[in-house]
Amino acid sequence: MSPQTLSRQEQQQLKEVVDCYMKPCGGLRTHCERCLQTRRWGGNVTLMLVDAAFMSIGLNYFTSVVPAVARYEEWMYKGHAPASLAELSCLSYKSLAPLWKNRRSWQMARDVAACLADDHVDDPTALRRWAGDAPLETWETDPVGAVKGVGINTYQYLRMMGGVDTSMPDKIVRRVIADVVSRAGITLAINGDLELIETIDLIGKLTGYRPIELCWMTWMVQSEGKIMRMARYRELLPRI
Repeated sequence: MSPQTLSRQEQQQLKEVVDCYMKPCGGLRTHCERCLQTRRWGGNVTLMLVDAAFMSIGLNYFTSVVPAVARYEEWMYKGHAPASLAELSCLSYKSLAPLWKNRRSWQMARDVAACLADDHVDDPTALRRWAGDAPLETWETDPVGAVKGVGINTYQYLRMMGGVDTSMPDKIVRRVIADVVSRAGITLAINGDLELIETIDLIGKLTGYRPIELCWMTWMVQSEGKIMRMARYRELLPRI
């Protein structure tokens, strides 16, 4: 689908709706730029992969995953947890189970680390090289995509942290983008995972926002209690 598919009026309506969603998300662009520069979690790719592995089982990101990754970081700096992809590829579940009990998360982190680790380059370069070459349409045939526990969302999340400006087709992203499209009074394909990713790319082109920003926006406009996540966690974003 190309921008010409929508009329000028429809494009303007879409931009006005997206602008409204983006308005309370000041600071999100900076966070997304850091993500695309592979600088999340202080630029430590091991922490990024642990983040992705923990998030893959569907727990609340800010209340469950972030604190657990922060604990891992403490263990890592004390020498009690793997600090590199090479070390992570040999992790012992028994030694790390007290930190995070889900065995599936650790197996996934270990197997993805084994795919990414490269003796010839540093970890950020290894992640970025993989992400730059990793296919979307045939993602399940990619070595990382074939790892047990890696679904399309985890795959896309890793690509984003490896510098690819894209999005994740998870249920929250789908729900918010569906609402955006409905409010704009237009029709865009969002049912399939690849369709949704392509539609977010199109919305980005038409509204001036990056796909990664649109993706993060959908998460950050959610409320926890009576407070929007963006307001609650704005000061945390530079940390992660």
